[in-house]
Amino acid sequence: MLRSFESLRFPVFFNAIADAMLLVNNEGQVVLANDSAQKMLGYTADELIGMNVEMLMPASYRTHHTQLRRGFFNHQEKRAMGNGKNLVVLTQQGQELPVDIGLSPLVCEDDAYALVTFHMTEKQIWAEASLKASEERLRLAKLSAGLGVFDIDLLSNTVAFDAHIQDFFDFPHNNSVSYHHFIEAIDAADRAKWQTIFDRAIQMESERVYQLEFRIHNETNKPKRWLHASGKVFFNDHVAVRMLGVVHDVTERILLQQSLTEQRIELETLAKTQIAIQTASAIAHEINQPLAAISAYSEVALYALQASDIDKDRLNRSLTGCVAQAQRAGKSLHELMEFFHKGEIEALPIDLNGVIQEAVNITQHSGYGEFQSSLHLEPDLPPVLANRTQLQKVIVNLLRNGIEAAHLAGISVAKIQVSLRTHSQSNMAEVIIQDNGPGLTPEVQQRIFEPFFTTKSQGIGMGLTISRSLIEACGGQLWFDANSASGASFHLTLPFAIN
Repeated sequence: MLRSFESLRFPVFFNAIADAMLLVNNEGQVVLANDSAQKMLGYTADELIGMNVEMLMPASYRTHHTQLRRGFFNHQEKRAMGNGKNLVVLTQQGQELPVDIGLSPLVCEDDAYALVTFHMTEKQIWAEASLKASEERLRLAKLSAGLGVFDIDLLSNTVAFDAHIQDFFDFPHNNSVSYHHFIEAIDAADRAKWQTIFDRAIQMESERVYQLEFRIHNETNKPKRWLHASGKVFFNDHVAVRMLGVVHDVTERILLQQSLTEQRIELETLAKTQIAIQTASAIAHEINQPLAAISAYSEVALYALQASDIDKDRLNRSLTGCVAQAQRAGKSLHELMEFFHKGEIEALPIDLNGVIQEAVNITQHSGYGEFQSSLHLEPDLPPVLANRTQLQKVIVNLLRNGIEAAHLAGISVAKIQVSLRTHSQSNMAEVIIQDNGPGLTPEVQQRIFEPFFTTKSQGIGMGLTISRSLIEACGGQLWFDANSASGASFHLTLPFAIN
Protein backbone atom coordinates (compact mmCIF):
# COMPACT_ATOMS: atom_id res chain seq x y z
CA MET A 1 0.00 0.00 0.00
CA LEU A 2 1.37 3.36 -1.01
CA ARG A 3 1.89 5.86 1.80
CA SER A 4 1.87 9.65 1.71
CA PHE A 5 5.24 11.37 2.21
CA GLU A 6 3.86 14.89 2.19
CA SER A 7 4.55 15.27 5.94
CA LEU A 8 8.29 14.72 5.45
CA ARG A 9 10.14 18.03 5.21
CA PHE A 10 13.30 18.98 3.28
CA PRO A 11 15.68 18.89 6.32
CA VAL A 12 14.70 15.26 6.98
CA PHE A 13 15.69 14.21 3.44
CA PHE A 14 18.72 16.52 3.57
CA ASN A 15 20.20 14.83 6.63
CA ALA A 16 19.27 11.33 5.45
CA ILE A 17 21.46 11.58 2.33
CA ALA A 18 24.81 9.79 2.68
CA ASP A 19 26.73 12.30 0.53
CA ALA A 20 28.12 15.43 2.15
CA MET A 21 25.86 18.34 1.18
CA LEU A 22 25.69 22.10 1.84
CA LEU A 23 22.89 24.51 1.01
CA VAL A 24 24.37 27.91 0.04
CA ASN A 25 22.51 31.16 -0.64
CA ASN A 26 23.33 33.63 -3.41
CA GLU A 27 25.60 35.60 -1.02
CA GLY A 28 27.80 32.55 -0.64
CA GLN A 29 26.75 31.81 2.95
CA VAL A 30 26.08 28.28 4.16
CA VAL A 31 22.43 27.93 5.19
CA LEU A 32 22.31 24.20 5.95
CA ALA A 33 24.90 21.45 6.36
CA ASN A 34 23.88 17.82 6.63
CA ASP A 35 25.45 15.32 9.06
CA SER A 36 27.72 13.83 6.38
CA ALA A 37 29.18 17.26 5.55
CA GLN A 38 29.79 18.02 9.22
CA LYS A 39 31.60 14.70 9.60
CA MET A 40 33.70 15.17 6.45
CA LEU A 41 34.71 18.77 7.17
CA GLY A 42 35.14 18.45 10.95
CA TYR A 43 32.80 21.34 11.77
CA THR A 44 29.63 21.44 13.80
CA ALA A 45 26.41 22.70 12.21
CA ASP A 46 26.60 25.94 14.19
CA GLU A 47 30.13 26.55 12.92
CA LEU A 48 29.20 25.95 9.28
CA ILE A 49 25.92 27.89 9.15
CA GLY A 50 26.67 31.49 8.24
CA MET A 51 30.18 30.68 7.02
CA ASN A 52 31.20 31.98 3.60
CA VAL A 53 31.60 28.94 1.37
CA GLU A 54 34.88 30.30 0.00
CA MET A 55 36.46 29.69 3.46
CA LEU A 56 36.24 25.96 2.68
CA MET A 57 38.72 26.38 -0.17
CA PRO A 58 42.46 27.06 -0.32
CA ALA A 59 43.20 30.79 -0.17
CA SER A 60 44.59 30.84 -3.72
CA TYR A 61 41.22 29.66 -5.16
CA ARG A 62 38.84 31.92 -3.21
CA THR A 63 38.80 34.99 -5.49
CA HIS A 64 38.29 32.89 -8.60
CA HIS A 65 35.56 30.83 -6.94
CA THR A 66 33.65 33.98 -5.93
CA GLN A 67 33.38 34.87 -9.63
CA LEU A 68 32.27 31.33 -10.50
CA ARG A 69 29.63 31.37 -7.76
CA ARG A 70 28.18 34.64 -9.02
CA GLY A 71 28.13 33.23 -12.54
CA PHE A 72 26.26 30.14 -11.32
CA PHE A 73 23.51 32.21 -9.67
CA ASN A 74 23.19 34.37 -12.81
CA HIS A 75 22.79 31.26 -15.01
CA GLN A 76 21.45 28.55 -12.72
CA GLU A 77 21.70 25.05 -14.08
CA LYS A 78 22.65 21.69 -12.69
CA ARG A 79 26.34 21.04 -13.26
CA ALA A 80 29.34 19.06 -12.09
CA MET A 81 32.71 20.45 -11.02
CA GLY A 82 36.01 18.62 -10.78
CA ASN A 83 35.70 15.35 -12.67
CA GLY A 84 39.38 14.61 -12.16
CA LYS A 85 40.50 18.27 -12.09
CA ASN A 86 41.96 17.94 -8.57
CA LEU A 87 39.47 20.11 -6.68
CA VAL A 88 39.95 20.19 -2.92
CA VAL A 89 37.96 21.23 0.14
CA LEU A 90 39.52 22.37 3.44
CA THR A 91 38.63 20.62 6.70
CA GLN A 92 38.47 22.35 10.05
CA GLN A 93 42.05 21.11 10.72
CA GLY A 94 43.27 22.66 7.46
CA GLN A 95 43.59 19.30 5.64
CA GLU A 96 42.94 19.37 1.89
CA LEU A 97 40.54 16.64 0.74
CA PRO A 98 40.37 15.89 -3.01
CA VAL A 99 36.72 15.94 -4.12
CA ASP A 100 34.41 16.26 -7.09
CA ILE A 101 31.55 18.77 -6.59
CA GLY A 102 27.98 18.71 -7.87
CA LEU A 103 25.91 21.92 -8.05
CA SER A 104 22.11 21.92 -8.17
CA PRO A 105 19.99 25.12 -8.21
CA LEU A 106 17.06 25.46 -5.77
CA VAL A 107 14.47 28.23 -5.54
CA CYS A 108 12.41 28.71 -2.39
CA GLU A 109 10.04 31.63 -1.95
CA ASP A 110 11.81 33.55 -4.71
CA ASP A 111 15.22 33.05 -3.03
CA ALA A 112 17.91 31.25 -5.03
CA TYR A 113 20.11 28.60 -3.46
CA ALA A 114 22.81 26.20 -4.58
CA LEU A 115 22.81 22.62 -3.32
CA VAL A 116 26.50 21.65 -3.14
CA THR A 117 27.30 17.95 -3.07
CA PHE A 118 30.80 16.65 -2.33
CA HIS A 119 31.86 13.34 -3.86
CA MET A 120 35.06 11.76 -2.68
CA THR A 121 37.39 11.03 -5.59
CA GLU A 122 38.81 7.60 -6.27
CA LYS A 123 42.16 8.99 -5.15
CA GLN A 124 40.73 9.97 -1.76
CA ILE A 125 38.90 6.65 -1.36
CA TRP A 126 42.11 4.80 -2.18
CA ALA A 127 44.07 7.01 0.24
CA GLU A 128 41.62 6.32 3.08
CA ALA A 129 41.72 2.60 2.39
CA SER A 130 45.51 2.70 2.32
CA LEU A 131 45.54 4.65 5.57
CA LYS A 132 43.33 2.09 7.27
CA ALA A 133 45.56 -0.73 6.00
CA SER A 134 48.66 1.14 7.14
CA GLU A 135 47.15 1.76 10.58
CA GLU A 136 46.32 -1.94 10.88
CA ARG A 137 49.87 -2.92 9.89
CA LEU A 138 51.23 -0.43 12.43
CA ARG A 139 48.93 -1.86 15.11
CA LEU A 140 50.13 -5.39 14.38
CA ALA A 141 53.78 -4.27 14.32
CA LYS A 142 53.35 -2.50 17.68
CA LEU A 143 51.70 -5.60 19.13
CA SER A 144 54.47 -7.88 17.81
CA ALA A 145 57.35 -5.63 18.91
CA GLY A 146 55.80 -4.62 22.23
CA LEU A 147 56.01 -0.92 21.34
CA GLY A 148 54.27 1.78 23.32
CA VAL A 149 53.36 5.24 22.01
CA PHE A 150 52.99 8.46 23.96
CA ASP A 151 51.98 11.92 22.74
CA ILE A 152 52.87 14.99 24.84
CA ASP A 153 50.80 18.11 24.24
CA LEU A 154 53.33 20.81 25.13
CA LEU A 155 50.68 23.54 25.26
CA SER A 156 48.36 21.84 27.76
CA ASN A 157 51.13 19.79 29.46
CA THR A 158 49.17 16.56 29.10
CA VAL A 159 50.38 13.16 27.93
CA ALA A 160 48.21 10.72 25.98
CA PHE A 161 49.34 7.09 25.73
CA ASP A 162 48.37 3.61 24.61
CA ALA A 163 47.94 0.36 26.55
CA HIS A 164 51.66 -0.53 26.43
CA ILE A 165 52.69 2.79 27.99
CA GLN A 166 49.99 2.31 30.58
CA ASP A 167 51.51 -1.06 31.48
CA PHE A 168 55.12 0.21 31.44
CA PHE A 169 54.42 3.21 33.68
CA ASP A 170 51.60 1.74 35.82
CA PHE A 171 49.38 4.62 34.72
CA PRO A 172 45.61 4.71 35.39
CA HIS A 173 43.13 3.56 32.76
CA ASN A 174 42.12 7.02 31.51
CA ASN A 175 44.73 7.13 28.67
CA SER A 176 45.95 10.57 29.73
CA VAL A 177 47.98 12.08 32.59
CA SER A 178 49.65 15.41 33.32
CA TYR A 179 53.23 15.94 32.19
CA HIS A 180 54.23 16.27 35.87
CA HIS A 181 52.76 12.82 36.55
CA PHE A 182 54.62 11.46 33.54
CA ILE A 183 57.98 12.83 34.78
CA GLU A 184 57.36 11.52 38.31
CA ALA A 185 57.11 8.00 36.86
CA ILE A 186 60.70 8.22 35.57
CA ASP A 187 63.31 7.03 38.05
CA ALA A 188 64.85 9.92 40.02
CA ALA A 189 68.36 9.03 38.79
CA ASP A 190 67.28 9.53 35.15
CA ARG A 191 65.03 12.59 35.37
CA ALA A 192 67.89 15.04 34.83
CA LYS A 193 68.95 13.09 31.73
CA TRP A 194 65.37 13.16 30.41
CA GLN A 195 65.11 16.89 31.04
CA THR A 196 68.40 17.54 29.21
CA ILE A 197 67.19 15.61 26.15
CA PHE A 198 63.76 17.29 26.39
CA ASP A 199 65.18 20.83 26.54
CA ARG A 200 67.49 20.15 23.60
CA ALA A 201 64.71 18.61 21.46
CA ILE A 202 62.27 21.53 21.83
CA GLN A 203 64.79 24.07 20.56
CA MET A 204 64.36 25.07 16.92
CA GLU A 205 68.13 24.88 16.43
CA SER A 206 68.16 21.18 17.29
CA GLU A 207 67.38 18.29 14.94
CA ARG A 208 64.00 17.95 16.71
CA VAL A 209 64.50 14.18 17.03
CA TYR A 210 65.54 12.52 20.25
CA GLN A 211 66.33 9.15 21.79
CA LEU A 212 67.39 7.99 25.23
CA GLU A 213 67.24 5.11 27.69
CA PHE A 214 65.80 5.55 31.18
CA ARG A 215 64.35 3.61 34.09
CA ILE A 216 60.79 3.60 35.34
CA HIS A 217 59.98 4.18 39.00
CA ASN A 218 56.80 2.43 40.12
CA GLU A 219 54.90 2.26 43.38
CA THR A 220 54.54 -1.52 43.28
CA ASN A 221 57.14 -4.16 44.11
CA LYS A 222 57.86 -4.79 40.45
CA PRO A 223 61.55 -4.64 39.47
CA LYS A 224 62.63 -1.48 37.70
CA ARG A 225 62.24 -1.45 33.94
CA TRP A 226 64.64 0.03 31.42
CA LEU A 227 62.91 1.70 28.47
CA HIS A 228 64.28 3.06 25.20
CA ALA A 229 62.40 6.06 23.81
CA SER A 230 62.77 7.71 20.42
CA GLY A 231 60.65 10.23 18.63
CA LYS A 232 60.24 13.73 17.25
CA VAL A 233 59.09 17.19 18.30
CA PHE A 234 56.63 19.14 16.14
CA PHE A 235 56.56 22.93 15.89
CA ASN A 236 53.98 25.57 14.98
CA ASP A 237 55.17 29.13 14.30
CA HIS A 238 58.57 28.28 15.80
CA VAL A 239 56.98 27.02 19.02
CA ALA A 240 57.22 23.38 20.12
CA VAL A 241 53.63 22.11 20.45
CA ARG A 242 53.89 18.33 20.44
CA MET A 243 56.35 15.58 21.34
CA LEU A 244 55.63 12.15 19.92
CA GLY A 245 57.53 9.11 21.20
CA VAL A 246 57.81 5.36 20.70
CA VAL A 247 58.97 3.23 23.62
CA HIS A 248 60.06 -0.38 23.99
CA ASP A 249 61.25 -2.41 26.95
CA VAL A 250 65.03 -3.05 26.90
CA THR A 251 65.35 -4.35 30.48
CA GLU A 252 66.61 -7.80 29.49
CA ARG A 253 69.27 -6.32 27.21
CA ILE A 254 70.43 -3.84 29.84
CA LEU A 255 70.63 -6.48 32.59
CA LEU A 256 72.55 -8.83 30.29
CA GLN A 257 74.85 -5.99 29.26
CA GLN A 258 75.47 -5.06 32.90
CA SER A 259 76.24 -8.68 33.79
CA LEU A 260 78.70 -9.00 30.92
CA THR A 261 80.24 -5.64 31.83
CA GLU A 262 80.77 -6.68 35.45
CA GLN A 263 82.47 -9.86 34.27
CA ARG A 264 84.61 -7.85 31.88
CA ILE A 265 85.60 -5.44 34.63
CA GLU A 266 86.62 -8.33 36.88
CA LEU A 267 88.73 -9.82 34.09
CA GLU A 268 90.27 -6.43 33.26
CA THR A 269 91.08 -5.81 36.93
CA LEU A 270 92.72 -9.21 37.17
CA ALA A 271 94.67 -8.58 33.97
CA LYS A 272 95.76 -5.12 35.17
CA THR A 273 96.88 -6.59 38.48
CA GLN A 274 98.96 -9.18 36.68
CA ILE A 275 100.41 -6.49 34.42
CA ALA A 276 101.26 -4.40 37.46
CA ILE A 277 102.95 -7.39 39.11
CA GLN A 278 104.93 -8.18 35.96
CA THR A 279 105.84 -4.51 35.55
CA ALA A 280 107.02 -4.25 39.15
CA SER A 281 108.99 -7.49 38.77
CA ALA A 282 110.65 -6.24 35.60
CA ILE A 283 111.52 -2.93 37.23
CA ALA A 284 112.89 -4.70 40.32
CA HIS A 285 114.98 -6.99 38.15
CA GLU A 286 116.42 -4.14 36.10
CA ILE A 287 117.40 -1.90 39.01
CA ASN A 288 118.28 -4.53 41.62
CA GLN A 289 121.91 -4.88 40.52
CA PRO A 290 122.53 -1.10 40.13
CA LEU A 291 121.03 -0.50 43.56
CA ALA A 292 123.20 -3.21 45.12
CA ALA A 293 126.28 -1.68 43.49
CA ILE A 294 125.32 1.82 44.65
CA SER A 295 124.90 0.48 48.17
CA ALA A 296 128.35 -1.15 48.07
CA TYR A 297 130.07 1.93 46.64
CA SER A 298 128.33 4.10 49.25
CA GLU A 299 129.62 1.90 52.08
CA VAL A 300 133.17 2.18 50.74
CA ALA A 301 132.80 5.97 50.49
CA LEU A 302 131.53 6.20 54.06
CA TYR A 303 134.39 4.01 55.28
CA ALA A 304 136.90 6.22 53.43
CA LEU A 305 135.40 9.35 54.99
CA GLN A 306 135.64 7.85 58.49
CA ALA A 307 139.35 7.10 58.13
CA SER A 308 141.76 9.56 59.75
CA ASP A 309 143.73 9.80 56.54
CA ILE A 310 141.17 10.17 53.74
CA ASP A 311 142.05 8.27 50.58
CA LYS A 312 140.78 10.70 47.96
CA ASP A 313 141.36 8.33 45.08
CA ARG A 314 139.37 5.59 46.76
CA LEU A 315 136.58 8.03 47.65
CA ASN A 316 136.54 9.35 44.11
CA ARG A 317 136.25 5.85 42.64
CA SER A 318 133.38 5.01 45.01
CA LEU A 319 131.40 8.14 44.22
CA THR A 320 132.08 7.75 40.51
CA GLY A 321 130.76 4.20 40.76
CA CYS A 322 127.60 5.46 42.51
CA VAL A 323 126.96 7.94 39.72
CA ALA A 324 127.56 5.36 37.00
CA GLN A 325 125.23 2.80 38.60
CA ALA A 326 122.53 5.42 39.15
CA GLN A 327 122.72 6.38 35.47
CA ARG A 328 122.58 2.72 34.54
CA ALA A 329 119.41 2.27 36.61
CA GLY A 330 117.84 5.35 35.02
CA LYS A 331 118.70 4.16 31.54
CA SER A 332 117.24 0.71 32.27
CA LEU A 333 114.01 2.23 33.55
CA HIS A 334 113.79 4.49 30.49
CA GLU A 335 114.29 1.56 28.11
CA LEU A 336 111.77 -0.52 30.05
CA MET A 337 109.07 2.20 29.92
CA GLU A 338 109.71 2.64 26.18
CA PHE A 339 109.11 -1.07 25.77
CA PHE A 340 105.81 -0.89 27.67
CA HIS A 341 104.68 2.18 25.70
CA LYS A 342 106.04 1.19 22.32
CA GLY A 343 104.07 2.69 19.45
CA GLU A 344 103.23 6.37 19.38
CA ILE A 345 99.67 7.55 20.03
CA GLU A 346 98.14 8.89 16.83
CA ALA A 347 96.35 12.18 17.48
CA LEU A 348 93.65 13.12 14.96
CA PRO A 349 90.97 15.86 14.80
CA ILE A 350 87.94 14.66 16.78
CA ASP A 351 84.63 16.01 18.07
CA LEU A 352 85.21 16.54 21.80
CA ASN A 353 81.47 16.96 22.50
CA GLY A 354 80.77 13.59 20.89
CA VAL A 355 83.56 11.82 22.81
CA ILE A 356 82.26 13.18 26.13
CA GLN A 357 78.70 12.06 25.38
CA GLU A 358 79.93 8.60 24.33
CA ALA A 359 82.04 8.30 27.51
CA VAL A 360 79.04 9.21 29.68
CA ASN A 361 76.87 6.63 27.87
CA ILE A 362 79.55 3.96 28.29
CA THR A 363 79.89 4.75 32.00
CA GLN A 364 76.13 4.57 32.51
CA HIS A 365 76.07 1.00 31.20
CA SER A 366 79.36 -0.29 32.58
CA GLY A 367 78.27 -1.39 36.05
CA TYR A 368 80.15 1.32 37.97
CA GLY A 369 77.00 2.34 39.86
CA GLU A 370 74.11 4.74 39.33
CA PHE A 371 74.80 8.43 38.81
CA GLN A 372 73.26 11.59 37.42
CA SER A 373 75.18 13.39 34.70
CA SER A 374 74.97 17.08 33.85
CA LEU A 375 76.65 18.13 30.60
CA HIS A 376 77.57 21.72 29.79
CA LEU A 377 79.04 21.43 26.31
CA GLU A 378 79.81 23.89 23.51
CA PRO A 379 77.91 22.95 20.32
CA ASP A 380 80.19 24.92 17.95
CA LEU A 381 83.48 23.72 19.46
CA PRO A 382 86.19 23.17 16.80
CA PRO A 383 87.81 19.70 16.58
CA VAL A 384 90.62 18.92 19.03
CA LEU A 385 93.73 16.80 18.47
CA ALA A 386 93.55 13.51 20.37
CA ASN A 387 93.30 9.76 20.06
CA ARG A 388 89.56 9.08 20.27
CA THR A 389 89.78 5.69 21.99
CA GLN A 390 92.43 6.74 24.51
CA LEU A 391 90.64 9.99 25.35
CA GLN A 392 87.40 8.10 25.84
CA LYS A 393 89.18 5.77 28.30
CA VAL A 394 90.58 8.74 30.23
CA ILE A 395 87.15 10.38 30.62
CA VAL A 396 85.51 7.08 31.59
CA ASN A 397 88.23 6.54 34.21
CA LEU A 398 87.65 10.02 35.70
CA LEU A 399 83.88 9.50 35.73
CA ARG A 400 84.30 6.10 37.36
CA ASN A 401 86.56 7.54 40.07
CA GLY A 402 83.94 10.19 40.92
CA ILE A 403 81.08 7.68 41.05
CA GLU A 404 82.99 5.25 43.26
CA ALA A 405 84.15 8.04 45.58
CA ALA A 406 80.56 9.22 46.10
CA HIS A 407 79.24 5.72 46.75
CA LEU A 408 82.07 4.85 49.16
CA ALA A 409 81.23 8.02 51.09
CA GLY A 410 77.62 6.85 51.47
CA ILE A 411 76.16 9.39 49.01
CA SER A 412 72.99 7.79 47.61
CA VAL A 413 73.03 9.53 44.22
CA ALA A 414 76.39 10.29 42.64
CA LYS A 415 76.31 13.46 40.53
CA ILE A 416 78.88 14.22 37.86
CA GLN A 417 79.07 17.53 36.03
CA VAL A 418 81.11 17.71 32.83
CA SER A 419 81.82 21.19 31.47
CA LEU A 420 83.73 22.56 28.50
CA ARG A 421 85.70 25.79 28.26
CA THR A 422 87.57 27.40 25.41
CA HIS A 423 90.93 29.10 25.89
CA SER A 424 91.48 31.08 22.71
CA GLN A 425 94.83 32.52 23.81
CA SER A 426 96.40 29.12 24.31
CA ASN A 427 94.31 27.52 21.52
CA MET A 428 93.14 24.81 23.92
CA ALA A 429 89.86 23.23 24.98
CA GLU A 430 89.43 22.45 28.68
CA VAL A 431 87.24 19.69 30.13
CA ILE A 432 86.22 19.91 33.81
CA ILE A 433 84.84 16.81 35.53
CA GLN A 434 83.33 17.65 38.93
CA ASP A 435 81.77 15.10 41.30
CA ASN A 436 79.79 15.47 44.53
CA GLY A 437 82.00 13.10 46.53
CA PRO A 438 84.00 13.87 49.68
CA GLY A 439 86.98 15.25 47.76
CA LEU A 440 90.65 14.40 48.40
CA THR A 441 92.67 14.98 51.54
CA PRO A 442 95.84 17.11 51.20
CA GLU A 443 97.98 13.97 51.61
CA VAL A 444 96.15 12.18 48.79
CA GLN A 445 96.32 15.27 46.58
CA GLN A 446 100.11 15.22 46.82
CA ARG A 447 100.34 11.60 45.65
CA ILE A 448 97.28 11.17 43.43
CA PHE A 449 99.31 10.88 40.21
CA GLU A 450 102.07 8.65 41.66
CA PRO A 451 102.37 5.18 40.07
CA PHE A 452 100.89 2.38 42.21
CA PHE A 453 99.36 4.81 44.70
CA THR A 454 95.68 4.13 45.34
CA THR A 455 92.99 4.70 47.95
CA LYS A 456 90.88 1.81 46.66
CA SER A 457 90.95 -1.61 48.30
CA GLN A 458 91.14 -3.33 44.90
CA GLY A 459 92.91 -0.64 42.90
CA ILE A 460 96.40 -0.88 41.44
CA GLY A 461 97.10 2.85 41.36
CA MET A 462 97.90 3.23 37.66
CA GLY A 463 94.68 4.76 36.26
CA LEU A 464 95.50 8.43 36.80
CA THR A 465 99.16 7.94 35.99
CA ILE A 466 98.33 6.38 32.63
CA SER A 467 95.56 8.94 32.00
CA ARG A 468 97.98 11.84 32.51
CA SER A 469 100.52 10.19 30.17
CA LEU A 470 97.88 9.73 27.45
CA ILE A 471 96.72 13.37 27.66
CA GLU A 472 100.28 14.69 27.65
CA ALA A 473 101.06 12.51 24.61
CA CYS A 474 98.33 14.46 22.76
CA GLY A 475 99.83 17.81 23.74
CA GLY A 476 97.52 18.50 26.69
CA GLN A 477 97.60 18.41 30.47
CA LEU A 478 95.67 16.66 33.25
CA TRP A 479 95.53 17.96 36.82
CA PHE A 480 93.51 18.06 40.03
CA ASP A 481 91.95 21.32 41.21
CA ALA A 482 92.82 21.66 44.90
CA ASN A 483 90.62 24.77 45.19
CA SER A 484 87.36 23.01 44.33
CA ALA A 485 84.58 24.06 46.70
CA SER A 486 83.17 20.54 47.02
CA GLY A 487 83.90 17.07 45.73
CA ALA A 488 86.81 16.36 43.40
CA SER A 489 87.45 18.40 40.26
CA PHE A 490 89.77 17.16 37.52
CA HIS A 491 90.76 19.29 34.53
CA LEU A 492 92.25 18.27 31.21
CA THR A 493 93.22 20.35 28.20
CA LEU A 494 93.66 19.41 24.56
CA PRO A 495 94.89 21.52 21.62
CA PHE A 496 92.54 22.50 18.83
CA ALA A 497 93.23 20.85 15.50
CA ILE A 498 93.04 24.19 13.64
CA ASN A 499 95.20 27.11 14.75
